[in-house]
Amino acid sequence: MNKLWAVAGIFILCVTGMVPVSYGEEGKLRIFVVSSYHREYLWSQDTNKGLCAALRDFKFLDNDQQAGEYTKNDLVETARVVIKKAWMDTKRRNKKDEIAVTTAGIVSDIRAFKPDLVLLGDDNATNFIGAYLVNTAVPVVFWGVDFNPLAYGYLDSKEHPGHNVTGVYQSGYFKEALETLKKLYPDIKTFAILSDGSETGRAKSREIARLAQEGQLPLQLADQAATNSFSEWQDKAQELAGRVDAFFVVNHGTLKDDKGAAVDSLQAGAWYLAHIKRPEASPEKQFVQEGMLLTVDDSGYKQAYEAGRMADMILHQKKAPADIAVIAPTRGAVIVNQQRAAMLGVNVTGQAYIEEFIAKAAALEKYPQ
Repeated sequence: MNKLWAVAGIFILCVTGMVPVSYGEEGKLRIFVVSSYHREYLWSQDTNKGLCAALRDFKFLDNDQQAGEYTKNDLVETARVVIKKAWMDTKRRNKKDEIAVTTAGIVSDIRAFKPDLVLLGDDNATNFIGAYLVNTAVPVVFWGVDFNPLAYGYLDSKEHPGHNVTGVYQSGYFKEALETLKKLYPDIKTFAILSDGSETGRAKSREIARLAQEGQLPLQLADQAATNSFSEWQDKAQELAGRVDAFFVVNHGTLKDDKGAAVDSLQAGAWYLAHIKRPEASPEKQFVQEGMLLTVDDSGYKQAYEAGRMADMILHQKKAPADIAVIAPTRGAVIVNQQRAAMLGVNVTGQAYIEEFIAKAAALEKYPQ
């Protein structure tokens, strides 16, 4: 075991004797939010919008001004609640040593904050932070866990979690996204999966491959690539483009250049859009905002909103997480990027099944090619 990882683990064990203040003590509820990623990441922005909407709707926050203060400062205090947020930044700082140090610091902050409830955004927060909160007195609600919410061992079942943890998971609309791609391109027959080497990317890739193996997809899966090397990712994308009709672009948030520096996901996306002339589906709205052609959205907004609803059930209605079923929200919209459609020469006007359009590619706006 890496020495720094072991030291950080010992430190965490020393600080996790967490006992929350009782509901309403000193007149204010205390909520601690952990995001797996970073502020600029489009998924993080979408989940933040969903959580802020829930915090307003369920009377944790009084108005948009307070939501804006929380968004800007990662902290807001009102007459009724104190909400604090921490970022793990695991898209860019994803080595074991880095995650260990980040986890130790956030667990220490949680202990000092003495929350009435902790919200964990996405898999890394749920995995690394959740491990030190399960079976404590602190209620925990997660969102954005991929496919199998039982994977981390915190729940007895989806219907009856049984402990202090419940939450919201992503079921994935990969089949629906590829069916939409097939509607736009009736003649395509094969596709490849293109992903980074992150656990999220690999999990989504495995699920798509499982659906393909079971014959549930409208296209044949010809190949797949997963790497955290940007140069290898580029080479594989170009090689695959010569052999397949389409792509399912899963994730590219943990790519590193040849010197080991993190590559902005929008930079990687801009390169892809400029060099790959095959149509693509993607798993979430963030990628269509970036410039990918289409998705059937597994909505980050809905993920975080439903987590906020569960926070209301626990803190206001005094329900136990053990009795709140884990859920996956209904699908989001069928979304198409008009700039990418124009680049690929496909007509998306008047297609009744398209529910939302995004006009520009954020990746190309930031990194013109």
